[in-house]
Amino acid sequence: MVDTVSLDTAKEVIDAAERRANEIDNPMVVTVANSEGNLVAQHRMDGAWLASVDISRNKAYTAAALDMPTHDLEEPTKPGESLYGLQNTNQGRMVIFGGGYPLERDGDIVGAIGVSGGAVEQDMDVAEAGVDKFDDLSS
Repeated sequence: MVDTVSLDTAKEVIDAAERRANEIDNPMVVTVANSEGNLVAQHRMDGAWLASVDISRNKAYTAAALDMPTHDLEEPTKPGESLYGLQNTNQGRMVIFGGGYPLERDGDIVGAIGVSGGAVEQDMDVAEAGVDKFDDLSS
């Protein structure tokens, strides 16, 4: 059986991401999914965009489904590149810009985090705070 991220761990990851979002004064939606991209936990900060609920969940789904950060999809999905049109697959759930990261334990993907609510760089920054917390908990 594949190890997965627990609800308690997801809450701690979300708390760390929320602290970072507060530091940069940008309300966000933070989602943690399991290794199959299914929802474990999601938190919408006060004032975060409603659209970010789906976007953050889809970023987590994409990171889990493809075992890679979503920002790594920017180049290969440009017109003429090998993954052009990827964002139109999986019922439109694939996100091809930053803010989604896989969560790894002992070399295995056990979950993913997706963050939405700011500029892509802000989403990535806040998500990275969650990944750092996950890594701390897993070591």
